[in-house]
Amino acid sequence: MIRSERTRRTASTVLRALAVAAAYYAAGGLGLIREVSVHGAVVTPLWPPTGIALGALIYLGLTAWPGIALGSLLVVATLSGSVSPSTFAVVAGNTAAPVCAYLILRRAGFRSELDRLRDGVLLVFLGALAGMSISATVGTGMLLLDGKLPLSGFWPVWAAWWSGDAMGVLVVTPLLLVLRRLRMPRATDRWIEASMLLIVSVLVSLVATRSSLTMIHLAFPLLIWAALRFQLAGSAPCALLVSVLAAVAGTQGVGPFEDQSILHVMVHLAVFNGCVALTALLLAAVVTEQSNIRQRIERACEELAEVVDHLAPGRAATAWPSRPEDEPDGH
Repeated sequence: MIRSERTRRTASTVLRALAVAAAYYAAGGLGLIREVSVHGAVVTPLWPPTGIALGALIYLGLTAWPGIALGSLLVVATLSGSVSPSTFAVVAGNTAAPVCAYLILRRAGFRSELDRLRDGVLLVFLGALAGMSISATVGTGMLLLDGKLPLSGFWPVWAAWWSGDAMGVLVVTPLLLVLRRLRMPRATDRWIEASMLLIVSVLVSLVATRSSLTMIHLAFPLLIWAALRFQLAGSAPCALLVSVLAAVAGTQGVGPFEDQSILHVMVHLAVFNGCVALTALLLAAVVTEQSNIRQRIERACEELAEVVDHLAPGRAATAWPSRPEDEPDGH
């Protein structure tokens, strides 16, 4: 009995690791579709595998790291066409970055519900900006040691590598955390508004990222609408859509990215996608936190009204009039 239970747990761990590796490798293939070259190094403006890796660690804990390492090995080997000692160093950096980010977040009291402003700030500054500096430093350092990168190109490549990894966390990880709490929609949900948001998101994102009239800032009212009305469930997909379309436009050199050098495009994309992710994530966290506070206050008032009604029957109704049944609650 004990042996069969142990076998079952081992098989479950192996299957989870293989699933994480497959997701990492698939996300890497998507990220490399829009690859660019900076000083001869292949980088991407948005690297989804880092978001997959951190999301898997938040879901599964440290047991997910072998899957991250295997997925990273497959991606790096496919990209380089061979396996060398530097390959394993890059894989180690790609694995250590999300693992360290996860440990720091756990130590800081991060909650995966992202229902507090504090959680959004932690994910941005510790999970993305600080944690992904490890993979950028190791990867760029190995290119330098292998002679594939001149010393003058270290910081441009490091910045491009770091921004791509950080954007992967900021854009993909919140979406995974939303999917974790996905439920079947109710008949009372705001279907019409949600459908309008979807249609407007696609149209506005295309205009903002491909128009030559510098209309890229049109994306921010869209993100505000999604965050205020649908919180993270609305703002995370919108942020992903805007960031992906911006990355496509940037690598194609169209719209606001026309006639810019690759380095300028990468800087432009890093700043824009960073602002998109910050707006979507932090505003949604603030709205969710305020909504939760209001609900707790309402419950406390209802409990207090019950106490007053128990002590003085009939007095609670005049002291705390109940909310009408058909009054909207803002959700």
